[in-house]
Amino acid sequence: MRLILILTALLAFQGAAASEFDDMKALADTGMAEAQYFLGIKYDTGEGVPEKDAEAVKWYRKAADQGYAAAQHNLGIMYWYGRGVPENDAEAVKWWLKAAAQGDAGAQFNLGYVYADGLGVPENDAEAVKWYRKAADQGYVKAQYVLGNMYDKGQGVPENDAEAVKWYRKAAEQGNADAQYVLGIKYDTGEGVPENDAEAVKWYRKAADQGYAGAQYNLGSMYANGEGVPENDAEAVKWYRKAADQGLAEAQFNLGNMYERGAGVPENDAEAVKWYRKAADQGYAGAQLNLGFSYANGEGVPENDAEAVKWFRKAADQGNAAAQFNLGYMYATGEGVPENNIRAYVWWSMAKTQGHTKAAGNFDKLKSMMTPQQIADGQALAAKCYESGYKDCD
Repeated sequence: MRLILILTALLAFQGAAASEFDDMKALADTGMAEAQYFLGIKYDTGEGVPEKDAEAVKWYRKAADQGYAAAQHNLGIMYWYGRGVPENDAEAVKWWLKAAAQGDAGAQFNLGYVYADGLGVPENDAEAVKWYRKAADQGYVKAQYVLGNMYDKGQGVPENDAEAVKWYRKAAEQGNADAQYVLGIKYDTGEGVPENDAEAVKWYRKAADQGYAGAQYNLGSMYANGEGVPENDAEAVKWYRKAADQGLAEAQFNLGNMYERGAGVPENDAEAVKWYRKAADQGYAGAQLNLGFSYANGEGVPENDAEAVKWFRKAADQGNAAAQFNLGYMYATGEGVPENNIRAYVWWSMAKTQGHTKAAGNFDKLKSMMTPQQIADGQALAAKCYESGYKDCD
């Protein structure tokens, strides 16, 4: 009996939906723009009818031709993405201009976007700001965030941290996670507002609670350093892990460091290596350096000098002075690579140039032990290495 009742209710619902569609279709056929627009949405989303882009375009166009702003906006979107019509940026802009002139905030925002990037129109930051502002003034949250960004970078308007904060705040108060994160940074650094760690934490937390990885990482750092909140390593680990699980390399590195030090979690070298490797595989130089140390010292992995050299080199190629120093040491001692004083000279020279004090001492000592020809060869290779940005050092 229950199954029969459910089927009866479902059939009644489907019948009501069909009746509603038929009524809307009848009104649309009489030329009612609002009905034509909503019929377009039905076909656009597949709500109650099979999804058909060409039919959506047909009905959007009928309403748009009557000046219905929302239909003009949506017709522009269909042209932008090539749904139901050939992709055509200029046609999209044409319809967005019509909708924007009637105050459609979504169309105004889209125009800001195309002018900012020069898509379908000549690139024009001032024109982008004009349209973003129109949408932002109507409370369109994405426009408020982007307008803040334009003031932040001085694109289309003079750079103005206070104005940037004003617009970020409007978007943040509407729950925009990007804006909440950036507003947290502003309070953290004192740009456009007085520096205030507690306010930074407040906004980082709002974005972090929405799953924003950068905010989760920054909130973890605030707990780790006791800034704006009492120092709490366990809370730091919690937030680092949330960001690390989303693939944020900085958080993976810091989480590895917490395991290495036993801060907020039991000390665990294998876990430290796991997280260092995740960050290192993304090219994070600090993690590559620490992974090199793990292999050099046999901590969390079997000792392996060749692997240590591999990871020191990856970090050294990115300009990490500590990695350059350690790579020089491996060449000087022949650990993981054949002993080579010229290569040691090169890498200690690179680290010394960056102010690494131990490298400077080792460099001077090594130089006193080298022949004039070795020194000349080392200088030539060091010059090539430095000029190439550490990319041509062999």
